[in-house]
Order: sequence, then structure tokens, then C-alpha cells
Amino acid sequence: MPDDPVILKMQSLITHWEEVSDQRAIFLTCYCMMTRNMLLAIDGHEFINPSWVDKLLHRFADYYFNALNAYEQDPVSAPAVWQQAHNMAPDPHALALNKLLLGVNAHINYDLVFALVDLLRPEWASLTDNQRAERYADHCHVNDIIGRTIDSVQDQVLEPAMPLMEMIDNLFGPFDEMLISRLIGSWRETVWQNATHLLETQDPIEQDHLTHEVEEATLRVGERFI
Repeated sequence: MPDDPVILKMQSLITHWEEVSDQRAIFLTCYCMMTRNMLLAIDGHEFINPSWVDKLLHRFADYYFNALNAYEQDPVSAPAVWQQAHNMAPDPHALALNKLLLGVNAHINYDLVFALVDLLRPEWASLTDNQRAERYADHCHVNDIIGRTIDSVQDQVLEPAMPLMEMIDNLFGPFDEMLISRLIGSWRETVWQNATHLLETQDPIEQDHLTHEVEEATLRVGERFI
């Protein structure tokens, strides 16, 4: 697991960004921690179909790195949701929490929809209702792993960047982590609905319309953190 190419790529980029004080490291450090925990859960046979989850994890990461590469070459060529997140990163007045949530928003509410479609489309028509339920159950179990990761993200990523977070954590205990976990869980439920809607829509024009709606909805969520 420590030698997984995705982890190595993330760690290399985090090291570079920390050296040059690029605050995009905030989201990527969180994402790397989550990816590590996901790989541990896959190895620990926590999922009904660990092979499918592993493929999804790596396809999901492709979306992040493809958007990043596009932004690095020409910012306006990147998906608008990632322009929103990356453009916010250097703002010295923006909270680290907001920078993190902008990245989470772009990657979950936008990227994950299409990563799911990529994996499910070849098999969707042939899956039984029970098999579709198993895919959904594995999707939902990720929420548990997110919940297990959030406290570490707060301690290791947010509190060093936002000392006030430590005071909030001391005052409210697990309450603030629970709120973030519920927010992300709500997002991921909408993601599954959007992905299945795309899978069940055959008309290319309607698919384009749904894709545009996903992007616009993600941008609206991101505006809350700017």
C-alpha cells in the first residue's frame, strides 16, 4: 500500500507544494490521508467488491490529476469547479477550511459523478438489482472511512493552518467532525443519484444537459466557501 503509485504521486506533489508554500497542499494532504485509509480498507476486505472499489479509487484519482495538469498548462482549460478551487488556494485571507472544502466539493460533487459513470456504464445494463445494491453499499461504506479520517485531517492539516480550529475542537469535541462528515455524506448521496441518472439517460443531448447541471450545482456549492 505505501508503494501504491497514487500515494507516491500525491506525496511527491505535497512535498513540493509545502516547500513552496502552495496551499493546494491542504486539500491534497487530506485526499492522500483518505486514499491511504481507503487502500487499507480494501486490503482489509471491508467492501463487498474490493476489486471494483480499487478500480474506482484509481479512476477517481485520475480525474484529480487530469484536472490539475490542465490547470497547470492553462488554467481556463481546467474544469470550472477546479478553477474555483485552485484560484482560491493562494488567497492569504481565505480560511484553510474553506480551501479544503472547495477541493472536496470539486472532487466529490463533480469528479466522483463521472468516475462512477466510467466504471458502471460498461456493466450497468447487465447488473442485477442485487449487484447494483452491492455497488451502492460499497459507495456508502466509503462514508464510514471518511468519518474515520476527518478527525486526523483536523488535527494534522487544519489545526496547524488554523489555530482556532483547536479551540473549536476542544469546545465541541466530535460535534464539528460529525457535521463535516454528514455534509460530505449528503453530497455523496447526491453524487450516486446523479451518476445513476446519467447511466439511465440514453439521449446524448439530455446527458450533456445533466452534465452541465452537475457542474453548475457544484459551482454553486463552491460559492458558499468563497
